[in-house]
Amino acid sequence: MTQTSRAVALAAASAALILSLAACSPAADTGASATATPEPAQSASADGLCAGDEGVGVIVDAGNLADADTIALEACVFADDTLAVADALQTLGVETEGTVEYGDQALCRVDGLPSADEPLGSTEDPAYIEECASMAPAFGYWALWVKPAGGEWDYAQEGVSTLQLEPGDAVELLFTLDGEPAAPTS
Repeated sequence: MTQTSRAVALAAASAALILSLAACSPAADTGASATATPEPAQSASADGLCAGDEGVGVIVDAGNLADADTIALEACVFADDTLAVADALQTLGVETEGTVEYGDQALCRVDGLPSADEPLGSTEDPAYIEECASMAPAFGYWALWVKPAGGEWDYAQEGVSTLQLEPGDAVELLFTLDGEPAAPTS
């Protein structure tokens, strides 16, 4: 290769690099912006549950509790590897509270529900207020359900901090009051 052809090849490579970098930079003086938005490995999808194995599906259903609609959630947390349920919930901004006796192995509240000041609304014990001391009563409790990719819903055998999900799996936090809903419906 001659000196001239090397110089031409180097100039062409430099021009290609400059054009590539210019395409990635913000537009100037036009009022338009060209910003790159990287998609993190874990982020919430506005589209609801995941399609295929793009991440972990998360559902929060407060059932028949007062103010249940304030925390209703169906989302996808994008992940390409094993993900702890606690991490998926944190990504979505869902706050959980365990019990004094069992920690987060037994959920007591999700995003402040049930209220620490108001009765659950159970017909079995209309005056009952959840104190988060021990296991919740059978007439009003948060259940943690898991659904493996392609499988059926089942009670989780672990709590939110130890339960691990694979892409394509789903988890549901479901509040059952007076036996309803008894299981996930999705």
